[in-house]
Amino acid sequence: MSSERNLGDSFQQYFEITPALSQDDREDVFRIRHEVYCRDLGWEPLRADGMETDAFDAQSVHCLLRHRGSGMLVGCTRLILADATQPQALLPFEESCAEVIDRRIADPAALPREQVAEVSRLAVMRDFRQRKGEQQSALAVGADDFEPRGPQSRFPFIPVSLYLCAAAIALRLGREYCFVLTEPRLAAHFSRIGFDIQTIGGVIEHRGERAPSLLRASKVVGEMRPLIRPFYEVVEASVNAAYARQAGGAS
Repeated sequence: MSSERNLGDSFQQYFEITPALSQDDREDVFRIRHEVYCRDLGWEPLRADGMETDAFDAQSVHCLLRHRGSGMLVGCTRLILADATQPQALLPFEESCAEVIDRRIADPAALPREQVAEVSRLAVMRDFRQRKGEQQSALAVGADDFEPRGPQSRFPFIPVSLYLCAAAIALRLGREYCFVLTEPRLAAHFSRIGFDIQTIGGVIEHRGERAPSLLRASKVVGEMRPLIRPFYEVVEASVNAAYARQAGGAS
């Protein structure tokens, strides 16, 4: 068995990821966000129902990561879909980064709104971000995770799987232009494994230093390195299976 195949198999051994298409799954996403954003980090106020939500959730597709076997909640993210019928309705990053976006690189306002989305609300439960320096961050990533010391040596399965899930959903829904407000170091780390995140503007202060970045869904998938492709195929299969189940239930 090739080392490339082992990366996908290793992920499946420990984790399962899916679009949160059911109400139960969406509520699990909101519980993760409450634990991380409200209880752990204090970025949002505590909610009586133990679920962190906002106005953009209604126009989002959510990703949910669980630990296989135990069913423990691990992490989540969401893909906010721009509303093509209301082009004046801005996504969160368009408001917070209005003054720093370099529109010569990418101008969200000039793109077809039906192809635009934003990846946001990435969160990983405390039990899965226990290394030094991770307690004050919603996402568990370290520079050592991206060192080329073998296909599985400290590979960052959790954050990469969440981004891959968002990319697979974006590709399926025709959302080519996926923007994300992220730490500059994270974009640099991901580029080292061939996951292209292009910085499109200056840094703002938003729970730490963040910069607006762009992922082209077709480029991320089309130019994926052989190391990552079997991993992506596992995630993509899970995305497709979830939508197939939803379609079957609706018929």
